[in-house]
Amino acid sequence: MAKIENYKYTIEEAFKACSYIVPDYQREYVWQDTQVQLLLDDIDEQVGSDSEYFIGTVLVAPVEDERSQYEVIDGQQRLTTFFLMLCALRNHLKGENQHKTIGEILSTSFTSPLGETEARLKLDPRYENASELVKLIEATDGTPEETQIALTNAKLPKFGSLENLLNAYSLLHRALVEKYSSLEELKRFWGYLANNVVFIQISADVGAALKIFETINERGVGLNPMDLLKNLLFTKVSQKEFSRLKDDWKKITAPLEKRKEKPLRFLRYYIMANYEFETTRGDAVVREDEIYDWFTNKNNAALCGYAEEPFAFIRGIIKNVELYLDFREGKDNEGNKSSAMEDLRKMAGGAFSLHYVLLLAASPLPAPLFNHFVRQLESFLFYYIFTKTTTKQLEKDFSLWADELRGICSLATEDEQKQKLNDFVNDKFDKEMKDLSAPLEDAFARYHLNSMQKYRTNYLLAKITWFVESSFQGVERSLTDFTQLEIEHILPNTPSTELLVSFTQENPEVDYHEVKNKLGNLTMLEKPHNIVAGNDFYEKKKELYKLSGNYLTKSLAGLAEIGRNTSVSRINDLLSPYEQWSVESIQKRQIQLLNLSKEIWKLHNL
Repeated sequence: MAKIENYKYTIEEAFKACSYIVPDYQREYVWQDTQVQLLLDDIDEQVGSDSEYFIGTVLVAPVEDERSQYEVIDGQQRLTTFFLMLCALRNHLKGENQHKTIGEILSTSFTSPLGETEARLKLDPRYENASELVKLIEATDGTPEETQIALTNAKLPKFGSLENLLNAYSLLHRALVEKYSSLEELKRFWGYLANNVVFIQISADVGAALKIFETINERGVGLNPMDLLKNLLFTKVSQKEFSRLKDDWKKITAPLEKRKEKPLRFLRYYIMANYEFETTRGDAVVREDEIYDWFTNKNNAALCGYAEEPFAFIRGIIKNVELYLDFREGKDNEGNKSSAMEDLRKMAGGAFSLHYVLLLAASPLPAPLFNHFVRQLESFLFYYIFTKTTTKQLEKDFSLWADELRGICSLATEDEQKQKLNDFVNDKFDKEMKDLSAPLEDAFARYHLNSMQKYRTNYLLAKITWFVESSFQGVERSLTDFTQLEIEHILPNTPSTELLVSFTQENPEVDYHEVKNKLGNLTMLEKPHNIVAGNDFYEKKKELYKLSGNYLTKSLAGLAEIGRNTSVSRINDLLSPYEQWSVESIQKRQIQLLNLSKEIWKLHNL
C-alpha cells in the first residue's frame, strides 16, 4: 500500500518547506472575486487573536527525484490565492524587513547542472501561460497597474484563468491597503497569516492521491461532477498517460467553454442519450448533482466501460460534444448546414434544450432520415412550447425514448430504420399532439405579441409567412428570407388621434392597446414598407400591402386567382381578404393563423 503522510503547516512553514507545482492536467485557477474576498475577510476576522484559522486540507504528490517538490492534486485554488496574497503584501511592505522575508518564501535559488544559480517559484502553475504570468507578478513586485503594463510588454494573453489570476492579485492588493492603512496594521496581518493560518498537507504518490481526491472539496468553488469524472479517469491510466488524457479531456471542455455551453447540462444529456438505465426513483433521468454518483455506480460503470477503455470512453464523449455543438449551430449529424436543424434551433431558442437528448440518440441515423426526424420533432415541440406545457414528464419520456431511438439506429437496413422511425413518430409524437390540440386552440385564441418571448413570436409569424409564400410559388423558399422581415401591426402600434377616436367610437368596450397586439392583428412586412405604413387607417395600408413581397400580407388586400386545384388555390382556402379591418376581422384571422400553424407543424411519414 502506498505511504500516506500528513503535516500541519502554517502558511510561512509551507512555502519555506515546499515548492508546489500545479500540473497541467489539473483544473485551472477558477476563483472569482467572491471567493478571494471571502477568504481574506475570514482571515481578517481573526487577526489580533491567538486562535488558529484552519483552511482545510491540501493534497499533494511528491515529485519523483525532486526533494521538497510536490504536485498539487487538490487545494491549488487556495494555495494560488495565498501566493498572490503574499505577492501583494510584499509590495505594500517595500523598504521593510518583511519585504525580504516574504520574498524568500515566494521563490528559492538552486544550482543548475551547468553550475548556474537559478530561481524557482514556490508555486508554479503549469497550465497555459499561467507559469509565465505568476513569474511576472512575482518579479514585477508592483501595483496592479504596473503589473498590467509589464504584462502588456511581455505580450502575454489576458483571458480565462489568466484573467482570474490578474483579478485576484488586483483585488488582494487593493483590499489589503483598504483594510490595513498603516504599516503596523499590515505587519500585524502578516504576522497572523504567517503563524496562525494553518492547513493539513496530505502527501501520497499520484495514484493514491487521485483516489483520495474525490473525497475532498475545495473551498468556495467545489469540485463539480465534471472535475470528479476527470479525476476518476486519471485513476484508470498510468502516470505516463496523464498528458494524453489531459489533452483528450481538453477536447471535451474547451469547445463547450468557448461557446459558453454548460458542461454539466451537456453531460447529463449525454448520459440519457447514450445509456439504458434506471435510477432508484424508477425513472431514467439524471440530475446534475447525481452525475458523478451515476458514473461510480457499479452497473453504470460497466455500461460505460471507462475502467477498461478510458480513452475509448473519452472519444465517445468528444464525438457527442461535436454533435451537440453542431446541433446548437443549426447543423445536422454530418456537420452540414440543415434547414430542419436551423428551424428547430430558432424555435427552441435558449430556453428549451431537452430535445438534445433525442437528437444525440438519433445521431447515427443516415442524414436524410435524421433531418426528417428533426422536422417531426419540431412539430411535436411546437405543440409543447406554444401551449406552455410543463416538461417534467417530457424529461422522463425523452430519456426512455432515446433507448428506442438507439435501437432504430442499430437496425441493419435503411428501409427497416424508415419503418421503425415512422412507427416511433406515430406512437410517441402523434398521440401527444392530439392530446395538446385543444390546449393549442385555446392558447392561440388568446395569443398576443407578448404571450411568448419575442423571438418565438417572430419565428411563428416568419414560419407562417414562409409556408404561405412557398405554397403560393410552388417552390420552397429559405426561411431566412422571412425571419428578416419586421412585425407589422395592422391596427397601428402607435395610432393617430383620429384613428384612435374612430376605433373607440366603434368599439366602446374594447381596449385598443390590447387588441392591437393580438396575433390576428400581426403580419410580416419589409422594413421600407413598414416605415411607410406607419399609423394609417387600414384603407390606406391596404394599398401598401398589395406591394408586399410575401403573399400572407398581400392576401389581406386580395387573393390571386390562378386556376383550380393549384398550389395557389389550395393556399387560398386557408386565407381571406379583408375589405375593412375590425375586431371581428382580427378574431377571424386569429383562427386562420391557427389553422395555418396546424398545417405547418403536422407529422409526415417517410
